[in-house]
Amino acid sequence: MAGEESTILLEALEGLTLEDFQEFKKKLPHTDIKGGWNIGRDELEKVTHPSSLISYMGDSYGEGAAMDIAISLFEEMNQRDLAEKILDEKVKEYKQKYTEHVAREFLQYKEANSCLGENLSVRDRYTNLTIARKSWDQHGDEPGDVSSDTVTTQTLFEPSKDGQVPLITVLVGASGMGKTMTIRKVMMEWVEGTLCTQFDYVFCIDCKELSFSKEVSMVDLISKCCPQQRMPAGRILGNPEKILFIFDSFEALGLPLAQPKDELSTDPTEAKPLETTLLSLLRRTVLPESSVLIATRPAALQSLGQCLEGKHYVEILGFSPAAREEYFHRYFGNDNKADVAFRFTRGNEVLYSLCVIPVMSWTVCTVLERELYERNQLLACSKTTTQMIMFYLSWLMKHRVSNAWQNLQQFLHKLCSLAADGIWKHKVLFEEKEIEDQGLNQPQLLSLFLNEKGLEKGTDHVNVYSFSHLHLQELFAAMFYVLEDQDGMVSDSRILAKDVNMLLESYHTSRMDLNVTVRLLFGLVNPKSVEYAGEGIGCRISLQPREDLLRWLQTRPRGTSHPREVMKIEDLDTFHLLFETNEKSFVQSVLGSFTGIALQDVKLTLYDQAALCFCIKQWAGLLSVTLRSCSFHQQHHRQEPAKGLPRQSWQQEELHSPLHPLCQALGHPGSSLQSLRYGPAPVCTSTGWVAALPACCRAVGQSVPLSCRLQWCGLTEGDSGALGTLLATLPSLVHLELGDGALGDDGVRMLCAGLRQPGCQLRVLRLRYTHLTSACCQDLAVALGTSTCLEELDLSFSAGLRDDGVKLLCEGLQHSGCQLRALRLGSCSLTGACCQALVAWLRHSHGLKCLDLSDTELGAGATLLLQHLRHHSCTLQTLGLSTSTLSKDALQELAALRALKPSLKITDLLEHEAPETGAMARLTFQRSVWAGRGAAVRGRKGLPSSRAAPPHSRSLC
Repeated sequence: MAGEESTILLEALEGLTLEDFQEFKKKLPHTDIKGGWNIGRDELEKVTHPSSLISYMGDSYGEGAAMDIAISLFEEMNQRDLAEKILDEKVKEYKQKYTEHVAREFLQYKEANSCLGENLSVRDRYTNLTIARKSWDQHGDEPGDVSSDTVTTQTLFEPSKDGQVPLITVLVGASGMGKTMTIRKVMMEWVEGTLCTQFDYVFCIDCKELSFSKEVSMVDLISKCCPQQRMPAGRILGNPEKILFIFDSFEALGLPLAQPKDELSTDPTEAKPLETTLLSLLRRTVLPESSVLIATRPAALQSLGQCLEGKHYVEILGFSPAAREEYFHRYFGNDNKADVAFRFTRGNEVLYSLCVIPVMSWTVCTVLERELYERNQLLACSKTTTQMIMFYLSWLMKHRVSNAWQNLQQFLHKLCSLAADGIWKHKVLFEEKEIEDQGLNQPQLLSLFLNEKGLEKGTDHVNVYSFSHLHLQELFAAMFYVLEDQDGMVSDSRILAKDVNMLLESYHTSRMDLNVTVRLLFGLVNPKSVEYAGEGIGCRISLQPREDLLRWLQTRPRGTSHPREVMKIEDLDTFHLLFETNEKSFVQSVLGSFTGIALQDVKLTLYDQAALCFCIKQWAGLLSVTLRSCSFHQQHHRQEPAKGLPRQSWQQEELHSPLHPLCQALGHPGSSLQSLRYGPAPVCTSTGWVAALPACCRAVGQSVPLSCRLQWCGLTEGDSGALGTLLATLPSLVHLELGDGALGDDGVRMLCAGLRQPGCQLRVLRLRYTHLTSACCQDLAVALGTSTCLEELDLSFSAGLRDDGVKLLCEGLQHSGCQLRALRLGSCSLTGACCQALVAWLRHSHGLKCLDLSDTELGAGATLLLQHLRHHSCTLQTLGLSTSTLSKDALQELAALRALKPSLKITDLLEHEAPETGAMARLTFQRSVWAGRGAAVRGRKGLPSSRAAPPHSRSLC
């Protein structure tokens, strides 16, 4: 023997007189030993020292038994003080060992998806749940409802508002709401000494492991918590107020909680049928001073309420919004991965809402973790909302109490009928009679999917039921339309007709609340979902409705006002419906009827982008993409990529570029894209946009001219270097528009450095509202002189440009290589002093077709300009001029010019584009016309050109 126990026993034996020591040895051979053997008398006669005797006892009886025998013999010898001393040390030693045992059992655990041998820490994973204290006549709130008095694990055993400390606490929660994890948290904090410090012992009993085949006592139940350890039952049970009993999965017992009181036990050592022993504890006939925590599903709540004397119970309502995000971070243990996964989930209203259920959060994290491992990003996520919910249902099936599979399938058919009927009738609460009429009154199965709620109806108290989450009701409603009827099922005229077309038509015409049901219906006809339904929950799904769904999407009204216009998809919902099917052939069949995308005023979450990109990659006939006033959810920049992911791909995909995923999809090998229009620009930081552009252009490819419009984005000088590099290295970028940015003169200089590079193929540069001054015009002039591609320069609304800036520009414009065909200088605070320079340039330029000087007071300079325009060598076709400010002489020149050149269009071309107060500007996107057409398009007057752009580039000018 060793340790504190042997030391105490040695001190006790050494304190005996020689006579008492001999008496102790004499009694040893007569001790009744279980599982050991007695020391022979001959051997005992040889033992003369207490230490030798202790050694013999340890070898023969075992350490624990040796201590028990010593205590028993000391009591027989009337050495009670020694017996008490040894017993105190034994209890102390046992408590330490039991605490260590609890730590091993509860501080770590395995999840269903954990690797072989991998243990997870409760401390690292547990996330605070919303737990509400309620009275017995109030239960069944929706997950996430925090209207009741909330508690935490720290306050679970504290006095309630009425000052009472409950001896019995019932913790209620539907399957997957975190009851077992909460118990683990309680056990962990008790071990660490931060919770339940009033208890010397906390015994946790898993009711699923209890056997009904034999009688048990309370001592037997306690011993189940202490495997392979001898328990000092007398000392432990002698202080019942220091004991907390925890019963997990109490509903698994299915006990009748009504027995005559005279049948109950009062002795903790008395063995009786399991239900009698447990009811004795609950009815306080045995160990009445002890405390009890019962974790159960709602199925057992009503019978418990009739059995117990307390006024309150506590119910787990799930994760709050903040807790959902915290759980993602705890699950991934990596901020980058957690951020990306949470953003993806947050952008999916259905998934995010369902994540109030802890096991649904676990399901989503498990799926997304695998997606990140396999693909390094989530925008190509292969798992849909429907499939993730199916994973959750499969988990529920594995944790059901009943093993009657056939009954389960019949039950699910009836459950789907109830769900669909409720969705059609805007009904989420079902009375008990409706449950019985549907044949759903099977408590163990019902509690998996429905919550029970007590309501006062007049003077009566009635029970009503609701699905544990509205989106689960919507999934079962969708399943109603695709489940194959089981053999032998009797037709019922009261059951809703399975008319998929009626559902789709109602959704399209008037019932927008059917959106989630319809979306999940599309997801259910995916072959993977069919497989999950068969293997996970044993339901056969029919693929027959696929043809109805395909036909409906192909024939929905299209976004076109003229037969010659492209057939456009103008709602994001279509992409989500197709994404839920997650089947390429189905998606291609639908999209073959359309040739364009036109979205407006849409905030694209990461999940929206995944749906959009998935569809674009299957869309060989996509010709045009128009996004107006759309914004992309953007990831905040982090310094380090997620662990295990390539730095380059992670930063491109998740950290820098909100547009990169879309452009990557647009650049798929089979793309026929001709027109990409984006404007006004999304609400995001300009740095993200600048970083997005290279990936965007590379993805679309050099054969597709790209137009980039960044308006009201808050661009800064710091972005200009990247833009300059962009212009120099990406020949596919032909149209760049920057507006409402504080680029400053230094920013323009860096931009011009890119314009001067041979690789720059930019045709249109618009720097409207960019606060330029004349200080940057020298650089612009050099760029104009070296660029052989730039055809339009727009510096409108640059009040700091002034006459000096125009004079510098004209120096560059006179270069022989300059190909400029349109120059816009409207509202730039110009005067007549700049007209001499403009006239000198016009004498040398025969390619300029449009000059915009609107909103300027040129004075006498206007007369000089108009006189030159009468010259036969001047080929100008459009002049922007504010005629209301012209002098009498200038008006006479204007009249003469019009008479001489009737084809010359002279008018005010300026269109103000100031943003709305307090919001992003809602600007008309297309403000120029296709070169050579001369027709007005969306607000700006036509600018004729002698050089028609190729068809694939006309959307970019």
